[in-house]
Amino acid sequence: MAAPVLRGCCLGRCWALACIDSGSRHGRGAATGFTSSGKRGQSFVAQQPLLTAQKSRKGEHKWAAVVGLEIHAQIVSNSKLFSGSQVHFAAPPNSLVSFFDASLPGTLPVLNRRCVEAAVMTGLALNCHINKKSLFDRKHYFYADLPAGYQITQQRLPIAVNGSLAYSVCVGKKWRQVITKTVRIKQIQLEQDSGKSLHDELRSQTLIDLNRAGVGLLEVVLEPDMSCGEEAATAVRELQLILQALGTSQANMADYEIQRQINELENGCEILNETRSFDYRLGCTVPMRDKEGKQDYRFMPEPNLPPLLLYDTASLPAGADPQQVINIDRIREQLPELPSETREKLIQQYGILPEHSFALLNEVGLLEFFQNVIKETRAEPKKVTSWVLNIFLGFLKQRNLAVNESPVTPSVLAELLNLLDRKVISSAAAKQVFEELWRSKGKTPSQIVSERKLELMQDEEALERVCHAVMEGHPQVVMDMKRGNPRAINKLIGLVRKVTHNRADPMVIKEILEKQLLS
Repeated sequence: MAAPVLRGCCLGRCWALACIDSGSRHGRGAATGFTSSGKRGQSFVAQQPLLTAQKSRKGEHKWAAVVGLEIHAQIVSNSKLFSGSQVHFAAPPNSLVSFFDASLPGTLPVLNRRCVEAAVMTGLALNCHINKKSLFDRKHYFYADLPAGYQITQQRLPIAVNGSLAYSVCVGKKWRQVITKTVRIKQIQLEQDSGKSLHDELRSQTLIDLNRAGVGLLEVVLEPDMSCGEEAATAVRELQLILQALGTSQANMADYEIQRQINELENGCEILNETRSFDYRLGCTVPMRDKEGKQDYRFMPEPNLPPLLLYDTASLPAGADPQQVINIDRIREQLPELPSETREKLIQQYGILPEHSFALLNEVGLLEFFQNVIKETRAEPKKVTSWVLNIFLGFLKQRNLAVNESPVTPSVLAELLNLLDRKVISSAAAKQVFEELWRSKGKTPSQIVSERKLELMQDEEALERVCHAVMEGHPQVVMDMKRGNPRAINKLIGLVRKVTHNRADPMVIKEILEKQLLS
């Protein structure tokens, strides 16, 4: 369903379509689970297909999605979950593989403290109950890039359970109404990743890279509480921001699928229980494995790992070595500011709209850019917000650039806004300068204003003469203005600005026109 970027998050999804007829939901249907090539066999799969009793005709029913998510997030750590092998993206194939990663006989797992702390921190941030005792299990299945023939996970007793994730959806006119919704989190568990299969179609062979084998993952299981892809995408984005704020995962991921199931059902087909993956080239999901038969992973307790014991301040053994135990309360104290708190601070501190606070956080690096502009300009925060979200971000989107790739730095934008705030230039001129800044590297806004003579007219007597000439040249418009037509004065303002090459302040022009009309 969603194909992750390497070192990111893998999504397994439960998409069930319910038939809505006369305002009632008939029930939940079969869910199709999805994983990427980097993580397999961990999707939700329902056992019964949707609406098997009667074939539906196209357009006969309205369909409502029921969406649950299973997310695999790669933990940010220097070494793997059960071995000392380094974790490094794009290393040469099979260069970061320990004896344990390769499953050589006699090797034993050693649990990575950093990964456990990351799991506890994530659980606390997601309002979970942290189990002071959790267990590891073996999940058996065969793939060439899973050398042990099993994966170490936490099936019976995971590290965190019963949490919740609040996310906000913008609705209403111009998306200005913010509604907060909550999705339940069933559990968070630690598990190890598999290796990577590299398929060479030209030579009809598959090569195995075990660099990723044994890398620590957080599996976050969300209950099917969401009703559309937009809600799911918003919830996932909120989770991304939380994981990134915590520093527990880089959390890169992608999204599709409801419409495919609707089309299948309306064409009289059944939804198969299968694992599908997202194909970036085709822009759709494609089947990977049939899941019609019940999967028997033959779970068993991991014999080489004792129970994972955690403590809080009250239960911490006297004289315990801090390096040998993990204190839940201490990790709670170290929780950073979460995205919801950051958005609230932005609204309170700068008086911006809630939807603007979401936009600033959702784009990587945009909040830092905005705050740096604020530090260096005298312009009002609302003016800065408008420029950053509408003009600056618009230019980035048009050119498919990230914030850190922008040729316009916060200092440069702050200088431009200062010129605008001091009424050295008009808003129209400021936009011209901004466009030139994208083309002319190394030039400052002041230099561009000087070279192109974009300064506002400071000679009021000269501006009065221009206004007088425009009014004499357009007597009918002046007559309409005297009759109270609001469009007439706007037309005169536009004519004056055209004569002055947009170098006159519209407010000053209006004052002069009204003054001359009364004289």
